[in-house]
Amino acid sequence: MSPIKLDAIDLRILAEIQREGRITKLSLAERVGLSPTPCWTRLRRLERAGIVTGYHARLALRLLAPIAVVFMEVTLGAHRQADFDRFERAVKDIPEVVACWSVGGGIDYLLKIVTRDIDAYQRLVDDLLARDIGIDRYFTYVVTKTVKEDATMPVETLLGAAQA
Repeated sequence: MSPIKLDAIDLRILAEIQREGRITKLSLAERVGLSPTPCWTRLRRLERAGIVTGYHARLALRLLAPIAVVFMEVTLGAHRQADFDRFERAVKDIPEVVACWSVGGGIDYLLKIVTRDIDAYQRLVDDLLARDIGIDRYFTYVVTKTVKEDATMPVETLLGAAQA
């Protein structure tokens, strides 16, 4: 499937809805320089194409309760497709694993884990190891301070030249 062709207005729509997911149709249209109906039609096309996958609220969890954010590198003991599938199925069902990436370059996976505290993280690790899902080695990196965390993607920068 070839990528959908986007123009500058599409890119502005994507940038705006990332910054403000609850923006009204009228405000979005004004910001991107369209009338409401064509703007709404473009947004629906982007949603149908799977480019816009949802609208979410970002939460300041640390204002609700203390939390621990941990990155975990995982290397599996075996590297057959079944081994990767078993590990991936297991982590998809763990709510504390908020992100998991398969990576190249010396490790197999990088996980972002959010728990109430480090003790809860260690219990989670113990459970993962007890499940026998193929973990050979893991390394833990505790986040001590968030310097930057932005859920928005720089679509105008990434796609601006490519779409022109």
